[in-house]
Amino acid sequence: MRTPVLLILSAAILAACGGDPGAGAPTAASSPAAADAAAVAPTGGPVELKAMLDDWWELQLQRNPILATAVGDLRYNDQLPDMFSAEVREQAMADTREYLARARSIDPAKLDGQDLLSWEIFVRDREESIAGEAFPAWMMPLHQMGNYGSFFAQLGSGQSLQPFRETKHYDDFLARIARFPVLNDSAIASLRAGIEAGVVLPKPVVEKLIPQFAAHVVERAEDSVFWGPVAAFPDAVPAAERERLTAAYREAIAAQLVPAYAKMRDFLRDEYLPAARASVGLSALPDGRAWYAYMVRQQTTTGLTPEEIHRFGLDEVARILGEMNAVREQVGFAGDLPAFFQHLQEDPQFYFGSEEEALQAYRDIQQKINARIPQLFDVFPKADYEVRAVEAFRAESEAGASYMAPAPDGSRPGIFYLNTFNLKAQPKFLVETLSIHEASPGHHFQIAIQQEIEDLPAFRRFGGYTAFAEGWALYAESLGKEMGLFEDPYQWYGRLSDEQLRAMRLVVDTGLHYYGWTREQAIDYMKANSSMAESDIVAEVERYIAMPGQALAYKVGQREIRSLREEAERELGDRFDVKAFHRQVLIDGALPMDVLASKIRAWIATEKSRPD
Repeated sequence: MRTPVLLILSAAILAACGGDPGAGAPTAASSPAAADAAAVAPTGGPVELKAMLDDWWELQLQRNPILATAVGDLRYNDQLPDMFSAEVREQAMADTREYLARARSIDPAKLDGQDLLSWEIFVRDREESIAGEAFPAWMMPLHQMGNYGSFFAQLGSGQSLQPFRETKHYDDFLARIARFPVLNDSAIASLRAGIEAGVVLPKPVVEKLIPQFAAHVVERAEDSVFWGPVAAFPDAVPAAERERLTAAYREAIAAQLVPAYAKMRDFLRDEYLPAARASVGLSALPDGRAWYAYMVRQQTTTGLTPEEIHRFGLDEVARILGEMNAVREQVGFAGDLPAFFQHLQEDPQFYFGSEEEALQAYRDIQQKINARIPQLFDVFPKADYEVRAVEAFRAESEAGASYMAPAPDGSRPGIFYLNTFNLKAQPKFLVETLSIHEASPGHHFQIAIQQEIEDLPAFRRFGGYTAFAEGWALYAESLGKEMGLFEDPYQWYGRLSDEQLRAMRLVVDTGLHYYGWTREQAIDYMKANSSMAESDIVAEVERYIAMPGQALAYKVGQREIRSLREEAERELGDRFDVKAFHRQVLIDGALPMDVLASKIRAWIATEKSRPD
């Protein structure tokens, strides 16, 4: 249930080059670069701001051609820089410092409206990136939930961002394939540097990574996921070119891709796994507690501490357990709550019999929800979405569901990915809540609307914050009853089950990375407080191990958005219009939680002063 806003999605291949800055650094205001930038006398205004933001975006497309592909700009479609190299990392930080100084040369007093909002967000984000430089995230450039190997395979499958609509597109990707071994070698070099420094991944993460790379070590090119575009040439590719491209792809898969994937598989298995750590929390690494505190701040975009989040999680888990017990009583189940959990895990009536049955259930609920959304919204995305199964090569370690944004040019719809690897992890009672979260009015609704706001600067149209996107999706789940859903008590239990997962994450993530919990402690806690399948619990816990702090964003973001709605309802009374509130949350794209709060409070003040 991750958030693939395009900029975040492209970061799957950039995780080690400074785009995933780690955690717990000094505050942005205390960094030398921030101080130097702040010393520049501000003179610029809106014209200079626009020029700077345009220049920054063009630079990002050049530095990260995958991002360019993702947003439909194909000028760099044949490029794949060595994103894990020290040179690229250093250049990224130099760019960040240069543009922070340039932003500081603009006087915010001369800005208003969207310009001021863009300036505040831009400066904030650059300062956060500089703060994250204190931590060596680049030494752990991959994990089982997001790595360049699986991401590149998605690109090459012909079912993702990389276009394969004409001959040039096929040649473009051949050029990217030629650069893949270089990227692979740099990733190995980064991991080796981590071994030397004692900054290594936990063993459970490495054990999940090995089969992900091994999946692409095939005997025949036809058995590779990269053969997909060759097996489905579009009409626009002439016969003569098909013959040439078929031979070229066969050679590229055999001579470049398979050896590279095998090299990483062997390195992870033979050299890295023996050096991987038995501990699982970030606090076990050098300066790990500070690192984690920063990750918390980065992911939640709030000033909450790990201790505060842990306590909030414990309270929420207890509250939701009480509501689950009420459902048990409502459906007349005679046993206690643990027995009810076991019943829900074991009774076949709660599970799908096939992948297609599961996919069809989500396609059916798509139509039902779409018909009810106008009750609460007056802004809507133009793009549609479709429901697909997660590809087999990444399904075993993937989240239960995820979302990929539509192509900005309308050439591809949004995609709601359902993981059907283990149907026992996809109970029927999750259908309504999971569809709301991943699709509409959750991720698809919010992200597609954001991309379609053409007046926003590109870094805001295609950027994002986990707390906003995931907080919105979880808040959207809470709208189900207002839309007339969750009438079946088991579907309501599914909503509670989903919220309980997010509440347990607050406890488990902070437990693992701040309080020193073991993997087994985290698994036992989730088993005791939910009806989730054990395989799903293990995958979730290992996700939190791999992505410190990310799982906190959901419940924290939801609480912030819900709190702002309640504040608006109190302050505006009869003037409160839920459609207007939702419009205000959505129409400026993703925002840090503190910026969103300021914006909504300004809107409340305007509404209060408006004449009747």
